[in-house]
Amino acid sequence: MNLKNLKNKKLLRYKRNRYIIKEQQKMTLINGGSVMKEKLSKLFDQHLDDFKKINEFLYENPELGHKEYKATEAHQSLLKKYGFSVEGNYCGLPTAFLARWSAGKPGPRIAFLAEYDALPGIGHGCGHNILGVTSDAAGIILKEALGGELAGELFVIGTPAEETDGAKVHMADAGAFDDMDAVMIVHPDSEAHHITGTSQAMEAIRFTFRGKTAHAAHAPHEGINALDGVITFFNAVNAMRQEIPSSARIHGIISEGGKAANVIPDLAVADFYVRSRKLKDLQILVERVKNCARGAALATGATLSMENYEASFADLVTNKKLADLYQKNLREIGVTDIRSKDMGGSTDAGNVSHRCPTIHPNFPLSAKHLVSHSTELAAATIAPEAYKGMKEAAMALAMTAADLMKDPALLTEVKEEFAKTKLEDDNK
Repeated sequence: MNLKNLKNKKLLRYKRNRYIIKEQQKMTLINGGSVMKEKLSKLFDQHLDDFKKINEFLYENPELGHKEYKATEAHQSLLKKYGFSVEGNYCGLPTAFLARWSAGKPGPRIAFLAEYDALPGIGHGCGHNILGVTSDAAGIILKEALGGELAGELFVIGTPAEETDGAKVHMADAGAFDDMDAVMIVHPDSEAHHITGTSQAMEAIRFTFRGKTAHAAHAPHEGINALDGVITFFNAVNAMRQEIPSSARIHGIISEGGKAANVIPDLAVADFYVRSRKLKDLQILVERVKNCARGAALATGATLSMENYEASFADLVTNKKLADLYQKNLREIGVTDIRSKDMGGSTDAGNVSHRCPTIHPNFPLSAKHLVSHSTELAAATIAPEAYKGMKEAAMALAMTAADLMKDPALLTEVKEEFAKTKLEDDNK
């Protein structure tokens, strides 16, 4: 055998051995993934009664933002039961909490966010009862299935008042998410799983017009009509709508407009939400809306004051690498119907996404279409069908966190994307 043939045979043997090694590694990953999925699935089913119990308890006991005392106690008790250390009154918010579990080895800090506030009149019409329990479940089954194989820390963070004052805004300002390597929250919806999209930046502004009372029939000329100021303001905003981006939203109510028809009202109040795709664009739009109010006050002789009556929300910046990882894990557990969807509204999770890599996908409560903020959606959160979507979401969250905690290269890609996106936004 000549030297050339010997070299060719060695090269072929090397290539064959490399192929065998790669196939073995692939099968190890597949088998390991299958074992992990099986473990997570069994643990979810094993603890389902606990998850159902708290979900139904919250459904039966809806609480408004910053008043979720029963809800926060129920969440904290569940997480303590499964070995998490829990800190209540987190960031100085009585109904917020931080639940922590450490693998005992240095590594990533991954957080699941829990919401649990309800809506006035319709209870859990946004599904925050099952949302929070899904985050609890993801943390619990991941810890129990893979605790010994992980490195880093796992958190479930209770975040009150998403529907109103947006506790995540205050928590983000307090630095609660600055040391997190990734944050995930998955929201209930209908029909199918939806990959994380975008949300609008939002500012909540109260416009207070003050005038002077007078008899509306006998001496109206001696009064200054504050309600006329508000109505003129509304008309100015409506006239402006043609010249704003089609994606922007301006909507408001008159919360105070007088007490009697025969008295010129000296006080009128309008509460507005102003929304835009990006935070910087929102600031421009808000100033235009405020100018409408200033003009209305000048035209009617009223005095005007303006204030934020709720926290302002930043736009949601989705981390695409993290979103792709979550979607991959959904497919690995057999989910095939995964759709795209922009949220359209606003969420305080947007403020979190400006602090660390964040995703906010959706899972289905039902295959039927459900309208958000409705009694029908609230009822769907405790229907048997809801627990299928919940299980899929909890497993995908757990698997995504496990990927990040076991593979430093993946986490590096996620964080590099976050840094790049933040730099691009800052330079716009």
